[in-house]
Parts: sequence; structure tokens; C-alpha cells
Amino acid sequence: MDGSSRGALKAGRDQLAQQLGQTDAKQLADDLFFVGRTLDSSAALRRALVDPSRDTDAKRQLGDRLFEGKVGDAARQVLGSLVGQRWSAERDMSDALDLLGAEAVTAAAEQAGRLGQVEQELFQVERLVAGTPELRDALTNRQRGGQDKADLVGRLLDGKAAPETVQLARLAAFNPRGQRFDQAIERYQGVAAQRREQLVALVTVAKPLSPDLAERLEQALSRTYSKPVQLNVVIDPDVVGGLRVQVGDEVIDGTVARRLDDARRALAG
Repeated sequence: MDGSSRGALKAGRDQLAQQLGQTDAKQLADDLFFVGRTLDSSAALRRALVDPSRDTDAKRQLGDRLFEGKVGDAARQVLGSLVGQRWSAERDMSDALDLLGAEAVTAAAEQAGRLGQVEQELFQVERLVAGTPELRDALTNRQRGGQDKADLVGRLLDGKAAPETVQLARLAAFNPRGQRFDQAIERYQGVAAQRREQLVALVTVAKPLSPDLAERLEQALSRTYSKPVQLNVVIDPDVVGGLRVQVGDEVIDGTVARRLDDARRALAG
């Protein structure tokens, strides 16, 4: 999502924040996901609601007619805000509804006092799938439908994770929106982290960090980025030694493997 779509998403977020203060967050999330699925299923409807040459009031009236009685007023207000914006690509509004729905899910988790749990569980789900070839293959198999994949994830997490974690993981399996399952999960994890107003650092090491080292690293990163940082630690023997830290798009690589690669490139050059 780029260009004007980012500004359009911000307008949707502003409206979402208003509605979250007045309505049930879980219901609003469910409604936004329903609207997004409806738009995903109809190219003609997407075009009608995104078309910049069409009158904004006419687009809002169309949205109200289509979803009245199917979703609550709060979701229709958010949709009304979105259709009044300019979008860089036709599908960007559907993607925005997915993100806004995820933000409403994390708001519901926050209200229930389990936002941190959801964020950590999403990371654990991503690592479980990454480390289980059978699961990874099942979730990337194009012959399996989205509902089948979502049901597989639902059975995997049944009784083992917060309801918000299960909902977001099922969504990542049902429709990862052009991404892999792990990337969709990471997107939702980022939504949760943003709501907690903290960053997530992916730390890759050859063996588990001691509690003392983990605490010192967390504090150092928090000072560097001037906000709380949560560590998600991945064990990978291939790093040989040292550690690799990724915060957003920024990577700090102090592993032995990286230094060996640098030396090989220098010799080859």
C-alpha cells in the first residue's frame, strides 16, 4: 500500500478510533472483516466504491444500502470514511479493512487484558508453522481452499490460545492477502505491537539467551529506539555465534556467520 492509499488508511484509522470508544470492539472487528470479505468477492462492488470519479455521497449511500442490517452502524461509519478517500489501487481498500479489523481485534484483546498474550502467541504460531514442514506445506498448498486452511489452524489452536489469537491466525490462513502465512501473521503481530506502543525485535541466536543478557539487550534497544522493545528470540544454529537483530526494516548482524560471509566476499573480490 503506497501513495494516496496510506493517507486513506489514516482517515480510516481516525474513524475507527472514534467508533472504538462507542461500541464493542469484537463486534466491530467481525463487521469490518465481513465487509472486507464482501468486497473481495466482487470486483464490480470494489470498483463502484473506489471509483474516484463517482460522487462520495453516492458511494456512501451504496455502502449503507448493501450493509444495512448486516453490520453495525460503527462499521458502516468506517466504510463511509474509506469510500470518501482516494486509493492507489482497487484492492487497497479491502486490505485496509483487513488491517482495521485486526486493529479492532487487538483493541478487544486490550480491553480483556490479554494484548501482550496475543502478541506473543502470534509469534509462537509463526515459529510453529515455520518449524513444521507438514504444516507449512499444508498452508501453502494452492489446492487447499482458504476455509480448509483456516479450519486446520483453528483445530491446531483450539483451547491453546486466546480467542483473538485464534481469530487472527485463522484469517492469516484463510486469506493472507497476497502474502505467505508467516508474513500475514507478522503483519498482525505488528498491529498488536503498535497498539502496545512498542517495537518488536526479532533476535536470531545459536542458543537461548540467558535472562540477564535478554534483559540487557531489551533495555539497550529500548534506549536506542526511545520506546519499549519486545524481544522475539529465534534459535538458529547456522548463525554460529553472536546474534542478529531485526527491528522493522533495520538489521544489526553481529553473527560469526555474517563475518565469515564478509571475509569470503572480500577474498573473492
